[in-house]
Amino acid sequence: MSRVVILGAGVSGHTAASFLRDWLDDSHEVVVVSPNQVWNWIPSNVWVGAGSMPMKDVIFELEPVYRRIGVDFRQAKGVAIHPEGAGENDRPFVTIEYTGQGKDGSSEEIAYDYLINATGPKLNFGATEGLDPEKDGNTVSICTHLHAQHAAEKLDESIARMKAGEKQTFVIGTGHGMCTCQGAAFEYIFNVEQAVREAGVRDMARFVWLSNEFELGDFGMGGMHIKRGGYITNGKVFTESIMAERGIEWITRAHVTRIEPGRIHYEQLDGTVGAVDFDFSMLIPPFGGVGLKAYDRDETDITAEIFAPNGFMKVDADYTERPYEQWRAADWPRTYQSPLYPNLFAVGIAFAPPHLISKPMKSVNGTPINPTAPRTGMPAAMMGKAVAQSIRDMIHGADSPTHTASMAEMGAACVASVGTGFLKGSAAAMTVYPVVPDFEKYPQYGRDIKLTFGEVGLAGHWIKRILHHLFLYKAKLKPGWRFIPE
Repeated sequence: MSRVVILGAGVSGHTAASFLRDWLDDSHEVVVVSPNQVWNWIPSNVWVGAGSMPMKDVIFELEPVYRRIGVDFRQAKGVAIHPEGAGENDRPFVTIEYTGQGKDGSSEEIAYDYLINATGPKLNFGATEGLDPEKDGNTVSICTHLHAQHAAEKLDESIARMKAGEKQTFVIGTGHGMCTCQGAAFEYIFNVEQAVREAGVRDMARFVWLSNEFELGDFGMGGMHIKRGGYITNGKVFTESIMAERGIEWITRAHVTRIEPGRIHYEQLDGTVGAVDFDFSMLIPPFGGVGLKAYDRDETDITAEIFAPNGFMKVDADYTERPYEQWRAADWPRTYQSPLYPNLFAVGIAFAPPHLISKPMKSVNGTPINPTAPRTGMPAAMMGKAVAQSIRDMIHGADSPTHTASMAEMGAACVASVGTGFLKGSAAAMTVYPVVPDFEKYPQYGRDIKLTFGEVGLAGHWIKRILHHLFLYKAKLKPGWRFIPE
């Protein structure tokens, strides 16, 4: 009998848990530890935050779903990993602290045979002064369902002010020079713009896109070249054209230094220091590891051996420091197994990338300003499934991981909403292959241009809406869920 413990129930963790429970017989245990009692389909938070979807449509309770399939669910957060056990206990275990189930604040040690770190990120609002929507209240967020609901309420207030004759400035983008998830902010600014337009007050609104991207369309993937209408164009032109059509201004190459009520201060790569006034702002925070610690058998702290300085877990990647020009697609992990402990894995945002995808840059003042690598959505689910397959096979006798899911060997499809509505909606439907550019295999563009393309239109919105329902159906593990692709 083996016990698999999964820390986190986001896309990666939930995917791994679902498949492991489906593939393993009842003699094996699957334990999921998550501080949240609900599962949130985060990609649709953009619609909640724009007031076009109720919060209840993007969440569901985790415990009933896990109880139905026989997963042991603990509403708690992982605190420390003991991969060698401790003292006379030679079995590895993880220490958790409960955040619900009537056990708030109490701790427990859970032994494991295999551990998957799928904790996702810490939303590091504290990295930028004044960015925290709960502590500071200057800006809003769509990173959680509750944040998105609050954002919708603030948007309603801004629309009401415009209807009363008061002009409003909307600033949406990234709140730090090292942010990722530009795509979520990209979707949000277009959905907010549409909400304002449909309210009949577009002439009262100014929209500004504020981003750490070197050029529009970077998205933390070093930009892209896409096939569109039989022609090849770059992501910069593709993105700028959509922004220009909607009358959205943009400020790029920017690191937000601090936020005051109604004013955002920023520094750009060329050393320019500027500020933009706002009435409504949503800025994505930088991500960090959740703060898991690690200890050996003698209780010596080995956190720095298992985790990178940013708090994400080291896996089977090549972390050798080298110049940007020497980075390779082959540096990226394939199995997501710890190089120190073969029964320890990390997936989704929880694993430490070997390097950026976009070129690293610093301002003339030495401030890093470049997007960090995205590891969410479709790639995260594929990682979770691959690791679940490997653990299944290792439980059944395999000596090492049997499945891989390298971001340098997989493609990804993204349907980015630029407005909702059955007849008025629109979305940018894009595919990239591979996610991490491979200039050894594809020397001209780094990607297979036949499999990297993008189009904008109403059909894309229908696809995104259908995917919303399909993925929630799959996540709820309803009949036939296995046949819906990751």
